[in-house]
Amino acid sequence: MFGLVMAFQNYTYSGGIFGSDWAGFKNFEFFFNSQDAFRVTRNTILMNAACIILGLAASVVCGLLLAEMGKRAVRFFQTILFFPYFLSWVVVGYLTYILLNPSYGVINHVLESFHFTGIDWYSDPKYWPYILILTYLWKNVGYTAIIFFTGLMSIDPSYYEAAQIDGASRFQQIMRISIPLLMPLILLLFMLNVGRIFFSDFGMFYFVPQNAGALYSVTDVIDTYVYRSLRVVGDIGMATAVGLYQSVVGFILVLFTNYIVKRVNPDSSMF
Repeated sequence: MFGLVMAFQNYTYSGGIFGSDWAGFKNFEFFFNSQDAFRVTRNTILMNAACIILGLAASVVCGLLLAEMGKRAVRFFQTILFFPYFLSWVVVGYLTYILLNPSYGVINHVLESFHFTGIDWYSDPKYWPYILILTYLWKNVGYTAIIFFTGLMSIDPSYYEAAQIDGASRFQQIMRISIPLLMPLILLLFMLNVGRIFFSDFGMFYFVPQNAGALYSVTDVIDTYVYRSLRVVGDIGMATAVGLYQSVVGFILVLFTNYIVKRVNPDSSMF
């Protein structure tokens, strides 16, 4: 935490934390006055918001489907869903490149076999919001689905037995019992994810698009921007300032989301 002081310094390696000159808010001004500030902030918020909403929705659906399966099928599909979570983004990036390589990629070969023109995926930004979201869902949905599946297993079976006696269909049981009883868990995970909406998954945004400059308009987020600033410019003060900006905004969003949830349902709030 003490290192945050570098956000307000003109940090130099020779001076260190104690010997570097104070810069006040100049590091923040440099970032917010740059032409990249709006772009990376927009990409970070929109992409993370889409991943949070679609990820939670897909995870709930997968958790509900697992709860409807037999024990053998559950073990099989748990493994299928959970396995991608253990792959590093470096590996996922190479797998994506095998599919999307403009000359030798699997997808372009399939398109050409149907007499369609191949696409230069790494030069056209319009496809990448969808590619990144699909990649995120494939890699992460299984982990959260297991959490929801575990939550469903903790629901008292007597609720479903009473609903069956009253003639409720399976869909009605899911809508009136499963989802309402899962809602506190859904809201908890939603609030935790909202708190990190300004923190993107660096590996996904850096390795999957292969750091292609032509895609920066949609794939460049705050984390990749800070990394390139450190690697190319070496400005530690500015990078620390952007990191502090991420943390403060994330903290405010957690408080705001918790306040809204507390107003709607006090029992589902974190504090």
